[in-house]
This record gives sequence, C-alpha cells and structure tokens, in this order.
Amino acid sequence: MTKSCKLFIVFCLSFASFHSMAQDKITPAPPLKLSNADKQKISYNIIEAPEKTFGFEILVDGKSITHQPSKPGRAGIRAFDTQQDAEKVAQLVIQKMKNGEIPPTLSSEEMIKLKVIKP
Repeated sequence: MTKSCKLFIVFCLSFASFHSMAQDKITPAPPLKLSNADKQKISYNIIEAPEKTFGFEILVDGKSITHQPSKPGRAGIRAFDTQQDAEKVAQLVIQKMKNGEIPPTLSSEEMIKLKVIKP
C-alpha cells in the first residue's frame, strides 16, 4: 500500500470517528476498494479506556490506522463495558475493510444487532 493511500485511510477513519460522535446513525459511504486488501494483514488490539471500559485500535500490516477509545457512531465518549463488546465491533470493522468499505462506518442498527448497545 502506498504512503498516500495509508494517509487517505487514516484521514477517512479519523474523520468518520469525529463525525460520528455527533450522530446517532451514520450514512454509510460508498465502498472503496483497496488494491492490496487481500494481501494486507488487518488486525486489532483491545485498549483500556476510562472508567474500566474498553475500546480498540485497527492495525494494517502491524501499523495502527485508527484508535477508537469510544463507541463508534454514538454521541459521547463512553467506551464499551466489556472487552468482548469491543472485540465484536473491531471484528466487524475489519470485515468491512476487507470487503472494501473505506471508511468502515457502523450504524446504530448494526451495534444493536451485535448486542453492544441497547435500542
């Protein structure tokens, strides 16, 4: 992946994260394809957040491209109550990235379906 492509991904993920704080539901962006998505290793780390909560970071080829210390797509800064909830969302984000959705946006409905937020 070229340096400019990586910077674009970081910018898009950062913008989506900040933008989502003010919205209850995010309208998904049209999917973009990564030229080498099938060759890249996309993984996640669970991170500790304030008040004994959890967030995650997404890594591409071992490099952090997003740091998500709060619930994406939700107003406020509250993170996930359990490590398992953060893992569910991180795995969905990775699945979306591998399917070419850049930035990988999450709706409230998806979060409810994962049982990480209540309706």
